[in-house]
Amino acid sequence: MRLLSLTACIALSITLLGCSSLERKSAVPAQSLSKAQIAGLPSVRYLISTQASVDALVADLIQIEAARGKQAFAGDANFLALSGGGDDGAFGAGLLVGWSKQGSRPAFNLVTGISTGALMAPFAYLGKEYDPVLQQVYTSINPKDVYIQRGILSGIFSDGLADSTPLYQLISKYVDANFLKKIAYEYNTNGRWLLIGTTNIDAGIPVAWNMGRIATIGTPEALELFRRIMLASASIPGAFSPVMFDFLVDGQAFQEMHVDGGASTQVFLYPSAAAQKANELGIKRRFNRQAYIIRNSRLDPRWNETERRTISVAGRAIAQLIQTQGIGDLYRIYAMAKMDQVGFNLAYIGSDFNEPHTEEFDTKYMNALFQYGYEHAVNGYAWSKYPPGYKTAMDSDGEKMTLKKKNKQ
Repeated sequence: MRLLSLTACIALSITLLGCSSLERKSAVPAQSLSKAQIAGLPSVRYLISTQASVDALVADLIQIEAARGKQAFAGDANFLALSGGGDDGAFGAGLLVGWSKQGSRPAFNLVTGISTGALMAPFAYLGKEYDPVLQQVYTSINPKDVYIQRGILSGIFSDGLADSTPLYQLISKYVDANFLKKIAYEYNTNGRWLLIGTTNIDAGIPVAWNMGRIATIGTPEALELFRRIMLASASIPGAFSPVMFDFLVDGQAFQEMHVDGGASTQVFLYPSAAAQKANELGIKRRFNRQAYIIRNSRLDPRWNETERRTISVAGRAIAQLIQTQGIGDLYRIYAMAKMDQVGFNLAYIGSDFNEPHTEEFDTKYMNALFQYGYEHAVNGYAWSKYPPGYKTAMDSDGEKMTLKKKNKQ
């Protein structure tokens, strides 16, 4: 992928040149991360690798459900996790739109998003009313709608090879004050959650932002934060500039640098520790719970003759790391779902999709991929009940056990 090659290039160039960094406020100290708050926007995120934040998430869940009275924890529960994948997000967009057309797409109690999944998550959260937006964005945009390429020297001495201002403007076109009111209503009235993941690159930890709470605050600053979180989650390190967030710790100003949520994980559902905490507290759970994971990527390895050049080798290796990380994330979610008695349903780009991909945000490619996802959903998508390779391994183990028993007899 072109952006991955650019990222490899910038990393190598910085290492070789030893460039001086751009000015910024001091990072939030490690020991103060849990205390740091955005002025006027308190308690809007969870450092999901810490028990304190997991406890805070569960406490917020209890508070929201308590306010709903008799409706609390009523009915079935459906969760949606949207992964990263760049312009491969056209698959997820097509699948969601086709799912609406097919007629069985539920209103999700929880929607999570990473990277390109973060860009579509708020619209998926609000339902089929926003299907036209998903279709328009993932079938009509091109590179100039997402970024402005900097010159190679300018990129090396900046904080990214590309300026993502066009992407911020695209987000702002659809995410306005009225949009936030709709998010806030679903969060407060229907107890539906929207979480977007970024990576705090200073601390090296994943962060889940409670977009429903941000929407509830409803100020111009909340709207700006909502947009910037979406931008941060899609800001590929090295390729796009990171997003800086101002925080206060005991009245002192600091900054956090956030980048693509995919730097931590390609897809997430909810922390397993949160489910464990809920069980410990005896919190009522909905009986039928289903998780739907849309991996905006292929899962099969793709053969590609690699040029014998540093950037080509590095770019190919990064792509392989991302794919392997994504598969590992699916196994992690599957294990958690089984432990928590949640149904596992996985969608991904199949090996039968072979449209040429010449550049990032190639409109022709995205249209073909959108249509691919759409047609599969309209015809009733065959959700995989296992992560890739899992059932094959289980079947193989079962056959071996059967064979051993027969030999013993």
